[in-house]
Amino acid sequence: MKTRRISAFFLTLVFCLSLLTGCGSPASSSSASSSGLQRYSTIFYDAFDTVTQVIAYCDSEEEFNAQMDALHKDLVTYHRLYDIYNDYEGVTNVKTINDNAGVAPVTVDDKILGMLELAQKMYDTTDGKLNIAMGSVLRIWHNYREAAEATETDADNTLPTQEELDAAAQHCDITNLIIDDAAKTVYLADPDMSLDVGSVGKGYAVEMAAQAAEARGLTSALISVGGNLRAIGTKPDGSPWVGGVENPWKASEVYTADTSTVAAVNMSDLALVTSGDYQRYFVVDGVRYHHLIDPATLWPAAYFNGVSVLSDDSGVADCLTTGLFCMPLEEGQAIVESLDGVEALWCTTDGEVVTSSGWDAYAKK
Repeated sequence: MKTRRISAFFLTLVFCLSLLTGCGSPASSSSASSSGLQRYSTIFYDAFDTVTQVIAYCDSEEEFNAQMDALHKDLVTYHRLYDIYNDYEGVTNVKTINDNAGVAPVTVDDKILGMLELAQKMYDTTDGKLNIAMGSVLRIWHNYREAAEATETDADNTLPTQEELDAAAQHCDITNLIIDDAAKTVYLADPDMSLDVGSVGKGYAVEMAAQAAEARGLTSALISVGGNLRAIGTKPDGSPWVGGVENPWKASEVYTADTSTVAAVNMSDLALVTSGDYQRYFVVDGVRYHHLIDPATLWPAAYFNGVSVLSDDSGVADCLTTGLFCMPLEEGQAIVESLDGVEALWCTTDGEVVTSSGWDAYAKK
């Protein structure tokens, strides 16, 4: 049996998950702010196979509904473009690129080009620990998790062999990802190669969707897409939004106001993204095998139980959580300290919480 966490972790000082209502409906505790803006919230489920939750302050319900309709449309568009499992009529997506590996370059949308170029950059930043070219290996682990979901008990679950993983790893060279910006094409030179953009796609999409919402006039919002938090501005009274880092050692199946946290941070025009071994996994012989695969071993990374990154870019934060999760603490600390505007929190396997040098500046007191 497989456990998969798809709920989003969403903390604010005046918000409880139990108060979420339908799109356009003010939360039951809402009231007009001194600026005249009204607080609204919404939730939807059809983007990136997870839960999207939004709190926003707008002049009217009509404005809020228009903003949420556009935000929802944007996220669904990105979801379809970055899908590696499904085809959509009239859509050329990452699956299309994979299907044409070794065959021909594929003309793609700028939304795909931008995401792939960020992933290439973050491959270098993380010394290869963030590698979207590992699709052949990640597909094996995906298939074993899917098989585990169909079993009656954990006793029926099985693991891939090292030989199986090693063979797939021969087709993970990111230099075989050929991007032609002028022609707007993507080509996989290795016919047995495939892309898996799960470590960047959602974060990049959240960032682009948030920027688009700001361009449409949204000035105060907190967006959560499967735990990827992105704050737009502050609350109308000037106070920051608050994001929480769930305690990986006391993770629950359903997020509530009582969910245990190890940290809370003040957020204004910032993103907070967390990767953890408690989010997607299956169990074999009492051992949890999660979805964050170390490129060095081809097995689930064993350095941490959770890693969170705070940055002004959700796509960068998404990439870094995966990369940092798959490397020793000292290496990750060196990378974070070398980057402007990036802070991180590590939950180690021995129960310790470690933060980067600037994390405390954002900590909610």
